[in-house]
Amino acid sequence: MRAALAVLPMVAALGLAGCGGDADDRGTSGVTGTVTVFAAASLTESFRTLGRQFEDAHPGLRVTFNFAGSSALATQITQGAPADVFASAAPRNMATVTDAGAADGSPTVFARNQLVIAVPKGNPGRVTGLADLTRPGAKVALCAEQVPCGAAAAQALAAARVPLTPVTLEQDVKGALSKVTLGEVDAALVYRTDVRSAAAKVDGVEFPESAGAVNDYPVVVLKDAPNPTAARAFVEHVRSDRGRAVLTDAGFQPPTGS
Repeated sequence: MRAALAVLPMVAALGLAGCGGDADDRGTSGVTGTVTVFAAASLTESFRTLGRQFEDAHPGLRVTFNFAGSSALATQITQGAPADVFASAAPRNMATVTDAGAADGSPTVFARNQLVIAVPKGNPGRVTGLADLTRPGAKVALCAEQVPCGAAAAQALAAARVPLTPVTLEQDVKGALSKVTLGEVDAALVYRTDVRSAAAKVDGVEFPESAGAVNDYPVVVLKDAPNPTAARAFVEHVRSDRGRAVLTDAGFQPPTGS
């Protein structure tokens, strides 16, 4: 209970959303009040857009977000933090929630994401691949391995047989990206979507090993959702054609088989 109470101020203070909306959304009855979405940090920009669309489709409804590393969000949920929807950057962290019996139904994969090397604008270090990150004096940021972007990075580095020692391990992908934008490191392994969202400050360098470490993003309504009707409608919006368009524009890939 103490852990759940500690999360409340943070959830209330985090991002709001509010523009656009599908015709199907407008036909959904009973979608009122507040819907609280716990979402992976890499979803920040696209989910804020989806939240604005959803709010506009349902006047008076409010969407609040808690963006953080998927592992931290899963822990908060299993410790009782009040939330309606959980969107994870990897199935492993979603399994923490489903195994605890905190999900209402089975999660659905709604997007995929792939790693790139983020470098300062113009790529002054002329980075072309993972091996370049091991040059003497090179400073690289990674996500911690319990975070989906960190697990994917570890898999890609192992496939490339690159013994990379980072100067920092961040708790979410936005933390790793910020080390590049602030000039504290020469490069970071982040998602393609994160590089696109920070295109004014960084460039992305594709590397072949990332193809074997693509992350699936599952979403689910939570069992103890305070607003289950709005939660289900929000998940439907994420999975709708309009939601897919927002995610694709942000650089996400569609789920396998779609």
